[in-house]
Order: sequence, then structure tokens, then C-alpha cells
Amino acid sequence: SHPLVKMNGLILDEAHCLVQWGDTFRPAYRRLGTVRPALLKSKPAGSQMAIAAFTATADPTAQRIIKTTLQLKTPALFLINPYRPNLSLRVQTVWTPRGRRQQMVRCIQQHPKQAGLIYVRTRKDSIAIAQWLREQGHHTAAYHAGLAAPERRRIEHQWLSGEMLFVICTSAFGMGINHPAVRYVVHMQVPMLLSEYVQEVGRAGRDGKSAIALSLISEPTGLLDPEDKQRQQFFQQNLEGHYRKALQLSKQLPSQGEVSAVTREYNDGAIALSLLHSVGQLEWEGPFHYHLRSQRSTPQTPAFQSGASQMAAYFQTTDCRWRFLLNAFGFKKDAQVMRCGQCDRCDRRLS
Repeated sequence: SHPLVKMNGLILDEAHCLVQWGDTFRPAYRRLGTVRPALLKSKPAGSQMAIAAFTATADPTAQRIIKTTLQLKTPALFLINPYRPNLSLRVQTVWTPRGRRQQMVRCIQQHPKQAGLIYVRTRKDSIAIAQWLREQGHHTAAYHAGLAAPERRRIEHQWLSGEMLFVICTSAFGMGINHPAVRYVVHMQVPMLLSEYVQEVGRAGRDGKSAIALSLISEPTGLLDPEDKQRQQFFQQNLEGHYRKALQLSKQLPSQGEVSAVTREYNDGAIALSLLHSVGQLEWEGPFHYHLRSQRSTPQTPAFQSGASQMAAYFQTTDCRWRFLLNAFGFKKDAQVMRCGQCDRCDRRLS
């Protein structure tokens, strides 16, 4: 840090990104916990530096990962129940790709002149669906991580101003953008993690007025619409492939070294180091150096393996959807008395 800049604390917003993106998309996030000790080395002995992490979506697993990654010893926890009484959670089974598009369009038509968001999981799908909707006469755009910053700002401005009522977006859309009057969020394709789902549906109804969150899913066999299964398998295999590469790389790496040297020599070296840290095989010696732990044969189970099954359980539950979410996020006492009355499980007319 610059000698004239006095840093007395660190604040991390959107801390769930450590969990959702910290292994593969932004592997440097895994090294954030080393920043405070590194800064304290330049301060007088006995100095302290406060650190705070904020997020709207951290279940007990995410809380543990945030605590471990940021090297928090005995942090004070301030947990707020995620329940939103004005937000109706709905899940609808679709049988074919055509049926999926029809239900998405139907939801748009049920909210004329109202703001909404349509979530998909890939850049390619956002472009294809936005193009298809424009051909149907809708004014919309695809929003994804591949857009240049000026194009992102242009779409955001059009949406926030009401010039464009809805956007076809990936998870790249949303953080730092506040539109209080979003009346609907459609998951045309559902996320892999419950924390992503809560983050994305939470963009609806921030003004406190009624809003809906509709998720479209394939019927269980996926015979007529196999896209969901194929997408989930692709993401799962991609993560598992990264994980296998990381374990192989750990046998070739020196027991301690510099991050930049590894990333120069090996493709996906940064991702491999991040994954090795996430399964307890590696420790950081600072923001730029690592050392491998001596017991490399017993890695922890990667967190991503349980994420997909939890997401599937949410969609299949016969119980109140908000009760499921409260249990999943650790609010078990509140969940015992929860029956929201307006999700598709509480109100069968919405099914």
C-alpha cells in the first residue's frame, strides 16, 4: 500500500462472490484473506485492522467459506431473515423448448408496461433468446459478461429509465443495479446454486409491492426437453475437470512458490491454486505466495458437489418454498412457523 494512505479497515461487499465465483471465475478472490495480514506488516506492532463482509445471500456453507477464506477468527455475525412477504415464488414444469419460450412470453404479457428480468445461464442463450424476442416485436437486449462497458451502461440505462422493460441476462446482470419496481423475474434457465437463485429473485419487488419469481424447469425425465440436464452436466463436468487438473498439478508444483510463476507456466494455473485452497490442499503465505500442505492425499469434498442437489430439492419440494429457503439459510426457528400463503405450494391455484 502507498505509505501516505492510511488503511484502517477492509470492507467487502457482495461477499457471496467468494463462494459463487472464487474457485474458477475469479480465482484471485481466494487470496483476499491474505490482504489484511500483509497490510498489518507495514504497521506498528500490535496494530489492528477491522474487516467486514456483506452479502444478501450466504447460507451456512457460504458463511463458513467466507470466514475461512478471509481468515476471520471469531467474527460477529449479523444475520437477517431473507423472507420477502411481497415476493411470490413459483416453479412451473415445461415439457418442450417451445413450451418454455411460450411460458416466458406469457409472463411478459401478463406484466404489460412493467419492468422484469429474464435469466439464462450462458452468453450464447442470452443472445439467441433476445434475438428471437426481437423478431416477435419485443424491445429487449442480451446482457452478459462479454459486453464492453459502454454497451452494458447503455442497456442498464434503458432498463432503469423504462425505455426497455426487460432484459435477457446472465448472472453478470444485477449487482450494483437498483431498480425498485421490478415486478417479475423469470428463470428461463435455473442456476446451479440456491444462493444464486436467491440473489436473482431478490431483484424483484424491492419497492415492497407484489412481485413474482417464476422458474421454468424440465419435467423430471428430461426426455422431451433435455436442455436443463445437459446444462447441469456440462457445468458439473467442467468443474470436476478443473478439480482433477488441480490435483494433478499439485503433484508437479514445488511445495512452495509464487502465484504468478504458476500462472505463467500452466494454463488455468490460477484456477488450480484456488481449487487446491478450497479443498484444504494449499495455504497462502501472502497475496502472492503459496505453500502446499504435506498431507495432499485427503482433500475435502468440493463444495460444488452438494450445490446442485440442494437446488433440485428446492424445485421438487412439496412444502412452502419460503420455508425451504429459511431452513437452507439457517433460520430453522423462523421456518417452523412459516407458511407464506402465496407461493405455488401454499396456494395451489398458482401451480
